[in-house]
Amino acid sequence: MVLVIPDRFPLVIATATGTVFLNAYQYINVNKHRKAAGIKYPQLYAEQAEVEKNPLALKFNCAQRAHQNTLESITYVLLMSFTTGLKYPEVASGLLAAWIVGRVQYTNQYSKGDASKRGGTLFNLALTSLIFTSVASAGQLVYAMFT
Repeated sequence: MVLVIPDRFPLVIATATGTVFLNAYQYINVNKHRKAAGIKYPQLYAEQAEVEKNPLALKFNCAQRAHQNTLESITYVLLMSFTTGLKYPEVASGLLAAWIVGRVQYTNQYSKGDASKRGGTLFNLALTSLIFTSVASAGQLVYAMFT
């Protein structure tokens, strides 16, 4: 079997590069909230007692959690984007772009300190779509291998 990279696959690579900027934005956001709350390194999160005394500590925790949540999922999101991109590069690029924009929205909302209003509809829709499209793409590639 010969694997052919679609002509438009560089769109996926270009969009994936956007995750570097997402990470940088979230890193800067966490550090801004860390400084405002007075949470010193290497403390990963503010303790409950700090949160009860300082509302900015809660915002720091929320900003940190938004960033951690992104880091927990970025590897499989990129893998699914590249897999989908082997069959449907424009779809993969669009879904990954939606996921990135959704993560920015999520980070902005979550960092306000009210976890119940953090949103997530856009990135979750993009993620769900990437799951289905990557499974479909992988299935088509495996099928082609045996036919």
